[in-house]
Amino acid sequence: MEKAYLILEDGHVFDGVSVGARGEAVGEVVFTTAMVGYTETLTDPSYCGQLVTQTFPLIGNYGACAADAESDRPYLSGYIVRELCDKGSNFRMDGELNDYLIRNGIVGIAGIDTRSLTRILREAGVMNGVITPYRVDIKKKLARAAAFRIEDAVGKTSSKQRRVVNKGGKYRVVLWDLGAKANIARELVSRGCEVIITPHSATAEQILAEKPDGLMLSNGGGDPADNVQIIAGLKKLLDSKLPTFGICLGHQLMALAMGAKTVKLKYGHRGANQPVRDAVTGRIYITSQNHGYAVAGGSLGSAVALMRFTNANDGTNEGIDYKNIPAFSVQFHPEACGGPLDTEFMFDRFIALMRGENNA
Repeated sequence: MEKAYLILEDGHVFDGVSVGARGEAVGEVVFTTAMVGYTETLTDPSYCGQLVTQTFPLIGNYGACAADAESDRPYLSGYIVRELCDKGSNFRMDGELNDYLIRNGIVGIAGIDTRSLTRILREAGVMNGVITPYRVDIKKKLARAAAFRIEDAVGKTSSKQRRVVNKGGKYRVVLWDLGAKANIARELVSRGCEVIITPHSATAEQILAEKPDGLMLSNGGGDPADNVQIIAGLKKLLDSKLPTFGICLGHQLMALAMGAKTVKLKYGHRGANQPVRDAVTGRIYITSQNHGYAVAGGSLGSAVALMRFTNANDGTNEGIDYKNIPAFSVQFHPEACGGPLDTEFMFDRFIALMRGENNA
């Protein structure tokens, strides 16, 4: 196999072998602790612009399964694994994972110590890097990595056209697509909703013209504060008292529209084992997460919102119930595939909100 190298902007160099497409990729190096669901990880639009490290040591053992995809294609910049299985075994698989990476132009590297890499990112924080087949011009590659910034992640991953799923459903929901995972729409449809998937470029007036019963704000990538126009439109929508539910980036944008601030986390939360505490019931839920930013604690007053959920590991905000508008949001993923499924009931809360019941 051909050699490949991962070069971090702090100067660390990892020797490995090339997998996926041949070439060079630059991006923000992050890690996910999920042990299953690598197809979902590859196709999660929230990873736009990132070099994703799988901490689980063997990836590809059940091949590539198109039915598990969360979007039309991978949006990540590159893929980093300890070992890539070359002979998957699964009656559902459509082919080998390496072939899938090649078809989609995803540059990858295998054969590196992903445990060591993860420890570096945990200690130093998320940093940029380059996957390259050549260990030459290191200074130029370091400069390229240092200059990289994820830009227009929402615009790159959002739907380009309006489309309707389950037309004629009991509840009419606009899903504002900011880089939405496919299972959000599936969860809504399973509860009887007609889902109008709307591009990120839609205005508040266009959304209200749909005469929806509710608004669903999706996940997505990049810095939430970059989405100035979406935040401005969201302020109008929240003022209209339209029942609203936000997930991940949607959670952050709703908080920004209500006057909060967001901060970048040292290395983010990415994986399927994040514990979240409910301030109302005291219960702990195990959740799937994928985010590098969080709503800053204390940036919303108690008269405006209840900080409903917190991360049991680091105390960061994981969900907000708003007091004067019919709206709530969560940082984690209640629609997670392949799990955990602890918080699927959040979609039932949204249905209840559209029925006019209390935001409990």
